[in-house]
Order: sequence, then C-alpha cells, then structure tokens
Amino acid sequence: MSRFWTDKIASLDPYVPGEQPQDKKYIKLNTNESPYSPSSKALEAMAFEVSERLRLYPDPNCATLKNALAKNYQLDANQVFVGNGSDEVLALAFMGYFAGGKPLAFADITYSFYKVYAGLYSIEPKLIPLNDDFDIIPADYENLDVSGVVITNPNAPTGKALPLADIEAILKSNPDVVVLVDEAYVDFGAQSAVSLINQYPNLLVVQTLSKSRALAGIRVGYALGHTDLIEGLERLKNSFNSYPIDRVALAGATAAVEDEAYLKEICEKTIATREKSFKDLEALGFNIIPSATNFVFATHPDKDAEQIYLNLKEQGILVRFFGSNKPRIGNYLRITIGTDEEMAALTAALKTL
Repeated sequence: MSRFWTDKIASLDPYVPGEQPQDKKYIKLNTNESPYSPSSKALEAMAFEVSERLRLYPDPNCATLKNALAKNYQLDANQVFVGNGSDEVLALAFMGYFAGGKPLAFADITYSFYKVYAGLYSIEPKLIPLNDDFDIIPADYENLDVSGVVITNPNAPTGKALPLADIEAILKSNPDVVVLVDEAYVDFGAQSAVSLINQYPNLLVVQTLSKSRALAGIRVGYALGHTDLIEGLERLKNSFNSYPIDRVALAGATAAVEDEAYLKEICEKTIATREKSFKDLEALGFNIIPSATNFVFATHPDKDAEQIYLNLKEQGILVRFFGSNKPRIGNYLRITIGTDEEMAALTAALKTL
C-alpha cells in the first residue's frame, strides 16, 4: 500500500480476469473468447485503416457504428451508445444510474465485475440469491427499494438464460429505476430484451463484440435503450473520454456488425460444439448446468474442481476455476467452448484423470 493512495484506492477489491499465461502455448478455454477468426470483412476494414489516417482522431460520435447497430436492431441511432468494451459501458451506467444512495440489486452468483463497480462508486449491493438450480426468480425482484436492477442474461458463470417474459416481469416490477440487462452471451441461444426497449423507458440493454463476433481484442461494447438513457451515457462519456473507440476498432466493429451471415455461421458452429461437449462431459460423470452461452459450467461429484483445473493446466489446457472459497460454486469449472478439435483434446485429457 502506497502512502500516496487515497482511501478509495486502498478500499478497492479489483476484478481479476481470467489468466493469460505466456510461458507456453495453451488451449485457452478459460476466458470465453471465440475460437474462430473475426469476420474477414472486419479484418479487411481494419487493415484499410492502418494508414496515414491514423494521424487523425476517430469520430467521437462513432456514427458509422451507431448507424449499423441501429439498423441491425431496428432502432434509431440516438438509441445506441458505444464504449470501450461492454465493461466501460457498464461502468458508466453504474456511475450514472445506480450511484444514488440506495442499494443496487443483482444476483449473488453473476458477473463478478458488478461488485467491483459497486465498490468503486460506493454502491451497496443487494444480492438476490439464485435458487438451488441456479435460476433467477423474477418474483424475488419485486417490491425492492433499490437504485436499480442488473440482470445478466444468459447469466455468467452459470450459463442459464431467462425467457423474455421473465425479463418483462422484472421491468414491470421496477418501473421507477433503470433495469440493465447485460447480454454479453445472448447470441448463443437466449432471447434478447432489445424488442422491449420502445415499451420500457427504464430498460438498458448492454452487449459486446467480444464473444459472438470474435473481436475481444479491439474492445467494443454498446448499450441500447431509450434516448434519455443514452443521452445520459453520452454526457458521462464526454465528461471523461470523448474518443473511447480508435479508428481501427471503429472500422472493424462496423464491418462485423454488418456481416450478419458470418455471425450466424460461427454462432451455429459454437452451439453445435457446445451440445456435443455437453454429452461428452456428462459421459465422464460431470453434472452440467444447461447453457445458452459459449461456455458450460460443470462440476464432478467425485472429483475436486481445483485439482482438475491444475491437472489440465499441466497438460496445456486452461479452464476457469473461481476459487474454493466461493460459496456454492467452489467446486465448479467454467469451460469455454473451443473448436471441435480443442474440445476433443479436453475430453481426451479428462479421460486420463
């Protein structure tokens, strides 16, 4: 601890991302990256931007990307906000809509960055327990005295998805606060809440290009919602960093959003591999939560998750182990869906254990 730190810095408990070891080449099944290349159109667009134009600032409004997203989701461009990865979008939303003194409601088992943002902005978390089957129960979000509600759909790290009717029930129960639906994995089999945006002015949907569009390396995320909510995010962004998206990322993101055929292709491949992997892991004795994401959440009744994780790492395969000190999920592993060949290597390695 430095004597120059403020009390705020000293009090933070930062987010710990999935490990990225550099000591050797691994089969990486630990950070939910796509195993497939980005769209060739995105790669071409980014290569075109690597030129003398890099001496110029990017468009601070990201107009081409907003227009592409608006067309894709049948919204107006002023209903779209773009940020440096969905994490930045979430951070601005927490700052703008939830740091008002009342607690913020979200599930006890969900994306762990929410607790970090809550600590950063002095927001008290109101943790709503998942049930014994790791389901979000909409009735648990009724009659809450909170600053807002955050729902991850599909949830992470469990992979479970809520039907659209349940999201709408939560919206109806919380008309006076923002309900943020984090849809990082929605393209792998869940129903998006985007269709509800024009009915519910308190709905903010956040998505990312990191997962289904295979662009984790360029850090682009976005929010979709009522114009008033989007204007609030723009005011925050322009009070902090007017240029969050660089020229190369902006070009690649726009081309990727426009390439719907490729999105469908790699999502269908990922889903097919996920279903096969589900059966292969079950055959090895794992209990697996049904997944609508590009990962599975698995536990073995007779084997220690940490030991499996360590043994796989020795064999050059990384999966995500969250720690034995985590209540309820300490004996689970989150396994990203890779290519068919990568998943076959995982199965072979597990058979040796």
